[in-house]
Order: sequence, then structure tokens, then C-alpha cells
Amino acid sequence: MSTASRRRLVRDFKKLSTDPPGGISGAPCPDNIMVWNAVIFGPAETPFEDGTFRLVLTFDESYPNKPPVVKFLSKMFHPNVYANGELCLDILQNRWSPTYDVAAILTSIQSLLHDPNPNSPANAEAAQLYRDNNKEYVKRVRETVERSWVDEDISIGAE
Repeated sequence: MSTASRRRLVRDFKKLSTDPPGGISGAPCPDNIMVWNAVIFGPAETPFEDGTFRLVLTFDESYPNKPPVVKFLSKMFHPNVYANGELCLDILQNRWSPTYDVAAILTSIQSLLHDPNPNSPANAEAAQLYRDNNKEYVKRVRETVERSWVDEDISIGAE
């Protein structure tokens, strides 16, 4: 069934495939264009450097008028990531615009790894450590990075 949201997702995929931003990749599931798997590589010169973080993006028929639900499948220790992997990111909530595509969403998440917002915490412990004990924050993030290399027990696309 061809709908406006599915046609838009095909365009998003073509753009992401032909001109991918550095450090991110994503593709729809083979049997469902409304569910995408993505990978964000931790940005250089951040505690997340060398991490390989897997995400799932779930779109509905209201895309691009409404944002997808985005979740980290990889375990994350970050001020703006909830324990269940969901993100506290303005463009996925009150700052959404239909001009954003999948590449823009993934790039924004990558930027969030580089620049956490401890004033809007999803993980209070991570936000507090980021503000008050950066050494311990970096240590915890590095543990997350190392776990990202061996996190093979995650079932892709699972809720």
C-alpha cells in the first residue's frame, strides 16, 4: 500500500543511502518500511567515541507530520536517554517539523551524544554525574561503549 508516509520514507532511505552523514546509518526492515534499524557511531573526542549504538525508529502513517518513536536498543548511560532506551530530544517532541527526515533525526541524536542537555534529564543520575562528577560520568559512559561492542543479545526491531 502506497501512502504519503511510505513514499516519504522511501525518499528518506534513498537520500540516506546516497548521501549518508558521517557516523550514522539506517535502513528500513526488509518486510516493513515503517520500522527502521539504525546505528550511530559515538562521535570522536567524546566519551562515546568508538561506541556502536543500535536504535530502532518506528513510524506511523502520520509521518512526516508526526515524529517516529525512537529507542536505543543498545544500553545507554546518557542524561537524555531513559532506562527503556527512549530519548528526551526536543525534535522528537515539541520541536518536531515535517522538514526533518531520517538523516536529520539520526544526526540530531548523534549531536546529543556530543552535547548532552543535563537541564532536561531523562536519566537523573547521568545528568547529575555529567554536571558534578565528570570523571565518574566518563567512566560510566566508557562502560556503555565497551558493552556496545558485545551487545549481541538485542533482538533488532523488538519492542
